[in-house]
Amino acid sequence: MTASALLIAGSIVALTVIASLWYAARHRSAAGLNLDEWAVGGRRFGTWIFWFVNAGEIYTTFALLGITGYAWAFGAPAYIAFTSVSLACTLGYWLMPRIWHAGRSGGLLTQADYFVQRYQARWLGAVVGIAGIIALIMYVQIQLTALSLVFRLTLGSALPAAWASSLAALLMLLFVYLAGLRSAAFAAGIKDVLMLVLVVILGGTVAAKVGADSMLDVFQRVQQLHPNIGHFPGLDAAAGLDTTWFVTAALNVALGTWIFPHMFQLCFAARDADTIRRNAIWQPLYSLSYFFIILLGFAALLAGTQPEGGNLNAVLLQFVADRYSPWLVGLLAGTVCLLALVPGSLLLLTAGSIFTRNVVAPLREVGERQAVWIARTAMIVFAACAVLLTLTSNESLVAVGLAAYGAIGMLAPGVFFGFLWPRTSALAIAAGMAAGYTALWWAPARQLLSTALPGWDSGLAAMLVNALVVAVITLAAPRRPAS
Repeated sequence: MTASALLIAGSIVALTVIASLWYAARHRSAAGLNLDEWAVGGRRFGTWIFWFVNAGEIYTTFALLGITGYAWAFGAPAYIAFTSVSLACTLGYWLMPRIWHAGRSGGLLTQADYFVQRYQARWLGAVVGIAGIIALIMYVQIQLTALSLVFRLTLGSALPAAWASSLAALLMLLFVYLAGLRSAAFAAGIKDVLMLVLVVILGGTVAAKVGADSMLDVFQRVQQLHPNIGHFPGLDAAAGLDTTWFVTAALNVALGTWIFPHMFQLCFAARDADTIRRNAIWQPLYSLSYFFIILLGFAALLAGTQPEGGNLNAVLLQFVADRYSPWLVGLLAGTVCLLALVPGSLLLLTAGSIFTRNVVAPLREVGERQAVWIARTAMIVFAACAVLLTLTSNESLVAVGLAAYGAIGMLAPGVFFGFLWPRTSALAIAAGMAAGYTALWWAPARQLLSTALPGWDSGLAAMLVNALVVAVITLAAPRRPAS
């Protein structure tokens, strides 16, 4: 990368971080930095700030780098981006206000708090908290992978992968360490604007860069070059990404989106339920940007782009570096840094909050300021775990994301049954989780489930097992007398 591109990328990140920290300090509550302010922004997020921080969690490097690479490598399976976002927002219109109400009425700070209050079992809160932390660490891996790619693009491929991942984790920790959710929310607004500007510029110019007459011509030419690209199973039939996978994976993502612990905390941060509903109504419009993102993946395929080592996560970065001016390469690098930095910071913040509130606090009394420091210390450990995952995996960002959705989906029955079925007990939820994780991660059980439900996304199949176990135990248990 040229010096001008590096300067632009560095300026974008530095100015955004400075502005975000200033905003957080200016709007901090009079009580100062306590766990409530740090973790859920004082529960005062209005329509616009909630919009941007929510979009910041949906539209991340998973969207820009992951879906572009998926379109380049597989074709039609990348369409999952359109479907899952719309389904998630439809479900969110019903679910998110209920989460908000539970959080406001019970003074909840974390997702595990909900399980403690709903099922009257602190031990279940600890179990759910640990499960949530594991899923969050898996999701942080996506953001660290993207940041590492940008660092290697900007600083040179000679930079060792371990150094790139560690530098990415350090930047993420420094950002969230100082101000918490409010700074991430402000940065999310800047990041979203930059992403839309970038996608529009690239989408509007990409045809000329690959010798096509228009955006539609890009689709036509790539279809002629690869006749299977526009329908399932796409370019690689052996990958198993057929229509059954598409439907079940999209459902699993939709069901799991609001189950991630950081999305619970985001719901708690909203000023009122109407803010959440308005967001759910209009948020699917953002999914239209996926048209351009998939277009870029197809254009990279048409251009013969070959990222180093065939790494499909680096397709867009390589394509832009090969075909565009340095200033646009710098804009892309800076935007990708923010796309990773904002959600990654929030993921670590949430994991630290859960550890303090639901793992440490039940064992010993913790004051407000001490809780913040324990959470900050725990974040360092969780970031280190995410770095190790990043260094030992070379999967696509989409594959890592779907694995994280599969893991967090094991908490979904506890959430949905909690709101819909008063009879459900802590024991039933814990048994369902045990069965679900066994079906998801134990190889013989996973193989049996894949035989019974061929082509299904493994996460949704395991969630079904989980829900069935919860339902059977709940129905078999004697009814509790009405109070």
